[in-house]
Amino acid sequence: MTTFNWHQEAHSQWNQKVSFWNQKSENMWKNGSRKGVIPLVQQHVKKDGTVIDIGCGDGYGTRLLAQAGYKALGVDLSTEMVEKAKELHEHVATFKAADVMDLPFDDDLADAVVVINVLEWTEQPLVALNEIKRVVKSGGHACVGILGPTAQPRTNSYRRLYEENVICNTMMPWEFQQLASENGWEIIDGEGVYKKGVNQETLVPLSSELKQSLSFLWLFILKKM
Repeated sequence: MTTFNWHQEAHSQWNQKVSFWNQKSENMWKNGSRKGVIPLVQQHVKKDGTVIDIGCGDGYGTRLLAQAGYKALGVDLSTEMVEKAKELHEHVATFKAADVMDLPFDDDLADAVVVINVLEWTEQPLVALNEIKRVVKSGGHACVGILGPTAQPRTNSYRRLYEENVICNTMMPWEFQQLASENGWEIIDGEGVYKKGVNQETLVPLSSELKQSLSFLWLFILKKM
């Protein structure tokens, strides 16, 4: 029996999704679920800082970080994604293939990291989170996006109930919040992204946990303690 290798399977699957991802990434960052990421980063991270975009995909978000005045570096597990990012955006940002579980950077390198929809796709989220913490300066920040309960990729992890091998965890935003708080991060800000049909006015009196329970995506701003 062949032993399942999460890393290899993830690399293979994301390599196959380059064209699909590239077709939707610009709209996702400009008008969709990720449109609030850059403004949120700008509220907490000074311009000219070094920001690593972990899980950069085709690099569109990294490009936006560079255009916002940051020294932007995009990394992704998928070598094909990185090649596409270089093809499209190397004139404004730097890209390299790298695994969030083992980043090829010195300690305390980055003023901030952006990690959107990445940790749920790792086999050991705590290992990845500690690796992210290692490369961020003391007092630096992380903008982390965790898929909420209403996100479609939950179907990608469902097959584990049939004991099939999958590369997607089902970590909830409140679980990540607890994990980060227990491992050297302070939660200093956050906001939700919701599907159509969620009345924003009804969210106002709800607790953070209840808001997260309705979210498609929850964006955290963490500060390294």
